[in-house]
Amino acid sequence: MKNLPMDLLRAFVSVAQLNSFTKAGEILGRSQPAVSLQIQRLEELIDEPLLTRNGKSLDLTDAGESLYDYANQILALNDLAISQITKSTISGRIRLGIPSEFATALLPKIVSRFAKAYPSVTLEVNCELSKKLLSKEGKANHELILALEDNPSKTASDLLKTDDLVWVASRDHNTQKVSIVPLIAAAEGCIYRHRAIKILDHHQQPWQIVYTIPDLTGIQHAIEEGLGVTVLARSTVPENLKILSPSARFPDLGEVGISLICSTKNRKNKAVELLIEFFRTSLA
Repeated sequence: MKNLPMDLLRAFVSVAQLNSFTKAGEILGRSQPAVSLQIQRLEELIDEPLLTRNGKSLDLTDAGESLYDYANQILALNDLAISQITKSTISGRIRLGIPSEFATALLPKIVSRFAKAYPSVTLEVNCELSKKLLSKEGKANHELILALEDNPSKTASDLLKTDDLVWVASRDHNTQKVSIVPLIAAAEGCIYRHRAIKILDHHQQPWQIVYTIPDLTGIQHAIEEGLGVTVLARSTVPENLKILSPSARFPDLGEVGISLICSTKNRKNKAVELLIEFFRTSLA
């Protein structure tokens, strides 16, 4: 049986996440040629190409896509095992800003793993709209911010991934019966709300805001009662709701960026650095 060296997997995941050998090298403390050599060694080990260059972008091959998922799981287990066995002494407080829908979908999993690995680190979580989190005051009040971006640059170093925006409705109620699209949304300033209205107006599809509520739990309950539809990032859609296929009534919504914002000063905080890695692994 062949063994997959942890350093090669970490180099591969870093390159795939950052879409750059150079940026991966900066994080790993290695030169760009050294990282390229690590990827080459990993490709030789599994006897498959993992990355292809498409202009300025790096794309995963079919083998790369498969290995990427396994590599993230292997690295997460490795890091968790090391931190628990060595009884990490890392401590401190991290003020985390995050949109409510991601808090509902991701935080239980991430916080549970992180708390077990680093019990001396305290997380203070604040749920707000991305617009407020990314304001001058929002950035000043948080060490780390997970935020949505309406027009993400895929070359930006803080972009974790892009996600499809989708129409979401109740499994038990028919949203096609009314002529005007009934929207359930967060308050003004919400990226989902803005995108829904923009797309519906562009396609001359009548709409009406029927219910405004700031958090995913409230939106979820309103949808379950058949009050209307909403827009969410695909990865945050609760299992008890259904995703509607794009149509003339519910046009394609495009993508949204998910970014992890942290100042250079805060990146020097070891606890923050570790939480960033947990988010990268979970969102990947």
